[in-house]
Amino acid sequence: MTGSRAWLRRHLTDPFVKEAKKQGYASRAAFKLLSIQEKDKIFKAGMTVVDLGAAPGGWLQVESACVGVRGHIIALDILPLEIMPPQVTFIQGDFNDQEVLDQLYAAISKKKVDVIISDMAPNFSGQSCVDLPRSIHLLELALDAAMHILKPGGTFLFKAFQGEGLEAFLKTIKSAFKQVKYRKPDASRAESKEIYVLAIGFRGGYTDTDTDNG
Repeated sequence: MTGSRAWLRRHLTDPFVKEAKKQGYASRAAFKLLSIQEKDKIFKAGMTVVDLGAAPGGWLQVESACVGVRGHIIALDILPLEIMPPQVTFIQGDFNDQEVLDQLYAAISKKKVDVIISDMAPNFSGQSCVDLPRSIHLLELALDAAMHILKPGGTFLFKAFQGEGLEAFLKTIKSAFKQVKYRKPDASRAESKEIYVLAIGFRGGYTDTDTDNG
């Protein structure tokens, strides 16, 4: 109970939580993406974006404002969305399931997307030997999706957790993209091991035939 009370106290006094409520964002995480967008300008009007781990919808609010009414966002999460901007196609389900991936590929109609973002994280057990491999597994799934559907020159932004397995994964990212940057937005708590990795200039992945074959 002590830990729960401490979390609640920190949450209620968090300036980003207060500001999110004030500005109408679904979560404080919106400010993380706002910070990255301000610095790196990853979204532009009319873009097609895939948002993995979209619930409760703070990131969706940011990216939908950036891509505008001509843009299209395909959002995925195992949880329901609290908000649904008009340009969003939502797929609810587990990203580990092939059926959900098939729905994603169908939603983009065999077209390539401009940006893939992932704020996915596993349900943490508190044991790094369990949590870190789960986190890396989700990143590997996200990268595999990027290899299928991201345009050459496209952008992949994802949340990662520092620890065993991350460096090996980042080597793969660096071979697939021309430039890799690391971001730690102010809204990301200092004690958190999360970092955001921005991979720019996708070199190209699987062919359309590979996509058709799954």
